[in-house]
Amino acid sequence: MMGLAWAWKASWWTVAAIGQVLPFPFQVVVLATLLALVAEDARTNRKHACFDKDLDAEALAETCRNETMETNGRRGVVVYASQRGTAEQLAQTLVQHASENNVVLEMVDAKTTDPEELPRCEFVFFVASTYTDGKPPDGTQWFFDWMAEAVDDFRVGKGFFNRTRFAVFGCGNSLYEENYNRVAKQLDRNMENLGGIRMMRLGKGDEDKGMMHADFSKWSTILMQRLQNPQEGIQWDPDSPTDSSASLGDNSSSEGDTSNSDVDIEDLAGRMPRGKREAGVSDKRESQEKPEMVHPVMRQKLTKQGYRIIGTHSGVKLCRWTKAMLRGRGGCYKHTFYGIESHRCMEATPSLACANKCVFCWRHHTNPVGKEWKWQMDDADLIVNQAVSEHVKMIKQMRGVPGVQKVRLEEGMQPRHCALSLVGEPIMYPQISKLVKELHKQRISTFLVTNAQFPDAIKNLAPVTQLYVSIDAATRDTLKAVDRPLFKDFWERFLECLRLLNVKKQRTVYRLTLIAGWNMEDVKNYASLIDIGKPDFIEIKGVTFCGDSGANSLTMKNVPYHKDVCEYSRAICDLRDQEYQLACEHEHSCCVLLARKDRFYRDGRWHTWIDYDKFQDLVASGEEFDSTDYMLPTPSWAVFGAKEAGFDPQETRFRKIRRHRNSEAKL
Repeated sequence: MMGLAWAWKASWWTVAAIGQVLPFPFQVVVLATLLALVAEDARTNRKHACFDKDLDAEALAETCRNETMETNGRRGVVVYASQRGTAEQLAQTLVQHASENNVVLEMVDAKTTDPEELPRCEFVFFVASTYTDGKPPDGTQWFFDWMAEAVDDFRVGKGFFNRTRFAVFGCGNSLYEENYNRVAKQLDRNMENLGGIRMMRLGKGDEDKGMMHADFSKWSTILMQRLQNPQEGIQWDPDSPTDSSASLGDNSSSEGDTSNSDVDIEDLAGRMPRGKREAGVSDKRESQEKPEMVHPVMRQKLTKQGYRIIGTHSGVKLCRWTKAMLRGRGGCYKHTFYGIESHRCMEATPSLACANKCVFCWRHHTNPVGKEWKWQMDDADLIVNQAVSEHVKMIKQMRGVPGVQKVRLEEGMQPRHCALSLVGEPIMYPQISKLVKELHKQRISTFLVTNAQFPDAIKNLAPVTQLYVSIDAATRDTLKAVDRPLFKDFWERFLECLRLLNVKKQRTVYRLTLIAGWNMEDVKNYASLIDIGKPDFIEIKGVTFCGDSGANSLTMKNVPYHKDVCEYSRAICDLRDQEYQLACEHEHSCCVLLARKDRFYRDGRWHTWIDYDKFQDLVASGEEFDSTDYMLPTPSWAVFGAKEAGFDPQETRFRKIRRHRNSEAKL
């Protein structure tokens, strides 16, 4: 330390000596340099003092505090750790709320925040999300590791934050049980163990209740009241039994009219199903009425994404392929593989909730999650009728759009197909069989997709036109990493769903989404899963990159090329001794269809297309039938290896013009 100081002094003398022999303008520059060196020396000495092991913890904290409180003029910071942006939004709200109360707070990201700087602030507030497996958001692990390790580091000391007042709000989901708000809980303990003065009990926002923002608003309101009298701290053990029973006013008189209330922290942070509990109202009374699945914030987000919300838990959206075929610009892969009319396909779901949080989900995880149906339930007839009505309204909005064909527009107003794969897990809906039957009554075919977590629902499901099971991984560990399921017994549920698929008489499909770097190394294990369900078809598709939602770490590097998908598909066929063969492809969607040769290769050609009228007649008859009773020949342009690569020659191929920066040079 002394050597460093002498080095700085020597540099000052050198600069001063040089300045004496220089003209006036250069002397000014030299003087400015000298002053900068003096300031840097003072800052450096104080910084090193913060790490001097001879200083006790209180002196260390005081040394660090004096510097920053003098230089930056702020009273405190709000540190956020966010994966999808929720914690960041809440942190911004807290900063604005504080400003309205004449309290200056600076918002900082845990990714770039040095924990050793925090003791310099009078107030430190945290808004922290808990992500997969109870871990903090991407890029923030080091921050929370430092806080945890500092507790047992004698060089830091138990009084590191003994002049800092803090509060923690966590963003989590109670469906993850033991990992619920795990990051925030641990951070709260660590701050207390490092001597921090708690201003508020730990706030625990619960995404599952759908009241995250409302809970935070109430929590932050009381926090602002406490800031009016910051000398009153609240000491509390986050693991104590008083977590859900003690009132906020027990240890503080700084809250005005809230000091004698019965409102507790769980009320403020996620235990209120509807966010309307008044003081003295019991949990039992509130729990008698089930909540709506789609709360206002979620409804706003989904509506912004183009969804039409139906009732309290369903939705419908116009697919981009529907729009494309209305304009004669080609159909989706289902048109190529199975002969649907894409402009007459309705994409819908009776359940916006899901039991997984897949890393490749293009819905950006704005939908709820759940392991059972715990919300209000709308009748199946209402859902079907409103879905068709909303779909027709969206089709009508295409009138006048350049390229839309009049005949197809009229046909589009009479949907013939329903893809029950829009978002969420449709099979969770308790009346799913009734809904399917209602669609069939209107002669609308059904393509239902499930994530293989509800075996009982599959067992009791009424016949559908085609039943899909998403097989996103071939091993327990990979499935957990890719699908991030809620159920602890997710693997057992997964396997049981595959077994039940084998006894279904209608068309069944394994659907695999390939993600480079995640699940493309398990070809052998995946091939072995075929023995369990013995599906009619296997769809293998490359993941689609839908931008960075913050909810996953996928990039364009994780998107395989069509040739990669083809190679993977060939490997599956080889491992199955050509029991399955490449039947169709849709290059635009980076998708390949494998089909069972013993069932769907007849008279020298593939029969993957569906006779939809015959299917509806078979369903209406009530007689037993199987997947081979309503098949049709596959057209030559749809067969794998055809020059059209799955693009219908009756359509007009439309290629977007990419306008890059150097396009002017080509003119």
